[in-house]
Amino acid sequence: MRLQRSSGLAAMLIIIACICAFHTTTAMDIPLEVLGDINIEQLPTITAQPPSSLIAFPFDESFPMTCEAKGNPKPEFRWTKNGHEFNYTADPYLMKEDNSGTFVIPKTENLTEYQGTYRCYASNKLGTAISRDIEFIVPNNPKFPKEKLNPVEVDEGQPFILKCDPPKGIPPLQIYWMSINLRHIEQDERVSMGLDGDLYFSHAVEKDSRRDYCCFASFPRIRTIVQKTAMSVNVKPRKSDSPERANAILERRPSLLTPPGVKSEKQLVKGEDLKLECIPEGIVGLAAPTEPPEWVSEPQSQLSMIGSDVLVKCSARGTPQPTITWRVNGKPLRDSPATNRKVFDDTIMLHNAKASDSAVYQCEASNKHGTLLSNANIMVMNLQPIILTKNEEDYSAVEGNGVMLHCKVFSSPPSSISWSKEDFSESVEGPRFTVHSNGSLEIYRVEKGDAGQYTCSAKNTEGSSDIDAMLYVKDPTKIVEAPKDQQIIKGTTALLSCLAEYDKSFSYDFELLWEKDGAEIVLNYTENSGYFLENGTLHIDSVNYRDQGLYTCVAKTPVDTASASALLMVLDVPDAPENLVLSDHKSKSVKLKWTPGDDHNSSITEFIIEYEENKWEPGNWKELLRVPGNHNSAVLKLHGHVDYRFRVSGVNSVGVGLTSEPTERYKTPAAAPDKNPENIKIEGHLPHEMDINWEPLLPIEHNGPGLEYKVSYRRQDEEEEWTEHTVKRHSFVVKNTPTFVPYEIKIQAKNNQGWGPEPKIVTGYSGEDFPTSAPDDVAVEVMNGSVVKVTWTRVHKDKLRGHLGGYRINWWRLRSLVDLKKSHGDKHTLTFPGDRSHATLPGLVPFSEYSLIVMTFNGRGNSPGSHPVNFKTPEGVPVKNPVFRVTDVQRHSVSLAWAPPLEPNGILTGYLLEYQLINDTEEVGLLQTVDISNPDTTKWVLRDLEPLSKYKLYLRSCTMVGCGPIVSEEFTTALETSLASVHHGISTQGWFIGLMCAIALLTLIVLIACFVNRNKGGKYSVKEKEDLHPDVESQGMNDDTFCEYSDNDEKPLKGSQHSLSREIKPADSGDSLVDYGEEEAQFNEDGSFIGEYGPRKEKRVSAEIKAPVQTLA
Repeated sequence: MRLQRSSGLAAMLIIIACICAFHTTTAMDIPLEVLGDINIEQLPTITAQPPSSLIAFPFDESFPMTCEAKGNPKPEFRWTKNGHEFNYTADPYLMKEDNSGTFVIPKTENLTEYQGTYRCYASNKLGTAISRDIEFIVPNNPKFPKEKLNPVEVDEGQPFILKCDPPKGIPPLQIYWMSINLRHIEQDERVSMGLDGDLYFSHAVEKDSRRDYCCFASFPRIRTIVQKTAMSVNVKPRKSDSPERANAILERRPSLLTPPGVKSEKQLVKGEDLKLECIPEGIVGLAAPTEPPEWVSEPQSQLSMIGSDVLVKCSARGTPQPTITWRVNGKPLRDSPATNRKVFDDTIMLHNAKASDSAVYQCEASNKHGTLLSNANIMVMNLQPIILTKNEEDYSAVEGNGVMLHCKVFSSPPSSISWSKEDFSESVEGPRFTVHSNGSLEIYRVEKGDAGQYTCSAKNTEGSSDIDAMLYVKDPTKIVEAPKDQQIIKGTTALLSCLAEYDKSFSYDFELLWEKDGAEIVLNYTENSGYFLENGTLHIDSVNYRDQGLYTCVAKTPVDTASASALLMVLDVPDAPENLVLSDHKSKSVKLKWTPGDDHNSSITEFIIEYEENKWEPGNWKELLRVPGNHNSAVLKLHGHVDYRFRVSGVNSVGVGLTSEPTERYKTPAAAPDKNPENIKIEGHLPHEMDINWEPLLPIEHNGPGLEYKVSYRRQDEEEEWTEHTVKRHSFVVKNTPTFVPYEIKIQAKNNQGWGPEPKIVTGYSGEDFPTSAPDDVAVEVMNGSVVKVTWTRVHKDKLRGHLGGYRINWWRLRSLVDLKKSHGDKHTLTFPGDRSHATLPGLVPFSEYSLIVMTFNGRGNSPGSHPVNFKTPEGVPVKNPVFRVTDVQRHSVSLAWAPPLEPNGILTGYLLEYQLINDTEEVGLLQTVDISNPDTTKWVLRDLEPLSKYKLYLRSCTMVGCGPIVSEEFTTALETSLASVHHGISTQGWFIGLMCAIALLTLIVLIACFVNRNKGGKYSVKEKEDLHPDVESQGMNDDTFCEYSDNDEKPLKGSQHSLSREIKPADSGDSLVDYGEEEAQFNEDGSFIGEYGPRKEKRVSAEIKAPVQTLA
């Protein structure tokens, strides 16, 4: 019957749970947004509380008992201590905070009075929330008991234990064994400290005897170390006359060191580590694990609608099984009865809940190892939907990506939520649209057409509410120019470029960032910063090893990001090789091994092995050998009698790396020379001597002391014995030799250890003498006006008396054929090496007479010269005219002058003058030619030219052969006849323009003065002069008519300066000043008007400006 009843209850609970699933929602608190709109009462909730145990450490000044809570109305606080009411507000020693349940216990002498178990209660009219139990502990200072310990007597070889028995205190506990002088007791395989703090000796030895074994117990949390009374150990030696006494301990049968009793037991909380130790072979241990309470189903706060069934579930596990205690508003259930509340094992059910059933339910699970407490706020109320998301929120999404439109709703009972798009009354639906349980609308793979206004609607039995949201679809961000992998040499500058495209609406929100190995690079633009960003390009100055890594360019907008990465590898010369070792030592060789250094991302192509010896050139390192980069050893060929040391450096594409540390020295034994002298030279500076020179052996090639050279020689064309001489220098002179005969020579090296290898024979000649014969049959063939070909017959080798060096030609100019007077010119020489019978002489002056001789030469000098040969060069074209200038420029003509060529190179026949219009444009006028047939002409006038036009002139001098090089000049014609500049009209000169402006300004000032004096009724100084010297013709003028310029007062004053001449022509009156009359008027040098005035004719006065004109040379 009981079984059937239990089954029925379980079925009913399942049905109720299913029904409640549709009418409840878990919510820890009512959102603040709701409280801002509607004043809703809310159950209290503990927001801050102390840990379950609060220890009053001696170095702390105060101890806060924290209790904070929230609710509506605002909660009120109270405390209990050891289960009884504790009025913390009445205690004058406690420090309180306003509108808070927190109080602070100060550090006082009677601190132990506050020791106990506390609990905080936060209450308002809806219910009460409680904190966990807080134990306030005031620890005592741990101390070892004062005791007198008897010395430990132990036989040598027997085990013994020194007990520590530390006092209890706040964990953790640390044990140390030390002497009175605070020196640690040495521990090893024989002596060790157990987990219990005791010191275990597997067997005693005589050195264990001492009187200061001290156990120190350290409590770090309270910063306390206490010492136990020192213990004495006396090891009694084993009595035995056997000489094998020292081995008695080793032969003893092993035994176990075990704790007192028949077994050891230790209790552990689940999750802690269990440590078992064996001293020295092991002990038997039993572990009894225990488990504090752990939530299986923690009660959850709920918001339920009126009339629903509410279930509150609470279950926990542990060892032993925890006890579950229910409270409501801090009181046991039996003290707060309710007719609609039932308790089923670990579940409380409120049937047909009412608003008055709102309360805070507490579930407490506890066993002897701990306690768990949980508050569950049960709110029963009905509320129409309140949308907490802001209305008319703007969202931006990237085309192709997803977006989430939020619609957070608070209501009771829960609301149904739907989304619709503008212009569509139905809800949005389709495979790309999902409405989540929290009300948010998720759109997958956003398209451009998804942009627009969306509406979220929430409805329940109490009412409805809605909000609008606007979605904007943006173009995706793309990296269009990604950074590229680079290998950069250390110390140089690396440039990483990155360009991105993004939606233009994000112009002010776009960021281009750089990351290195996943961390953002901070660009502070200081002198010490190695990074600089300019137009999307990252500059890395003075690249170092730390700059090597993966660099990522991140283009970032508010809605999306794009990135691209590049690997930067820093190259450098190789590090120095290490671990150099010499092996296989032989008389003239040794093997060298090494470990290559870091190649810094560039493979080592070869190694350079250098040596240094301490006798001939100490401290000077020289290259000995190069080996491929994939080798790490080499056999070194050495010389004898040298004290060597070696070093190695690596080479890669960057350069030569650092050299290694040198090896130890290795000295080879002395030996005979390995080689003989090289580069033997046989020279004959004098006719009857032969100089023999050679390149001496380097000092390191001597292979030992006492180096000498044996010089052997004999005539090549005769059978005779070798003549030998031994010398220490590297030269030898053979005297009394015939002139220029062949010899065989050999040189052999020798030292105290013996002779070098057999030398090679070389051939040379004895001394040379001057050639005795000159070349014959010298002839000259004229090629043109400046080049001739010279031929001759070779000198016979018997007449050379030495090695043929070649031939020399000496020539000089006798006269110009234009001028019959002879004048011997400078001598010129050309040398033609080798055996030859002809040569070409360039650079001659045309239309001239020359003379030349030919000679041969050897190492001693020149032969006699050949008979002189005279020849004449034909006419040529003249050289460039040295002077060509423009002497006068007119409106339609120009005067020219020039000087004849310094070298006419023939009989001058005249000049060719050409000119054309250029006018500073790409197009030029037709080339005009003037043929001047009189060679004495040096001046010319070109006529019929265009005014104010730029021309270019070309002049060449001519002979019967042709015309010479061009000399050119440019000029510009004038507007009127004037003394113009050589190159440009005066009207373009700056000084002239300034002068004209000054004259115009002075004229304007005079006219203004006329008007001012007329208006004032004043008189001019000229009028006063007229009064003193009356003129019949001027009697008709009066003071009032002087400044009248014409019959029409509004007619303007005209004037211009088109002419560059000194005079104003009558025909150009329109370009002059306004005419006042026939009489002339002038301006003085200071600009004053000094003209005379005659009778007025048609009320006009004529004036002439005379100003100085500057003529440019």
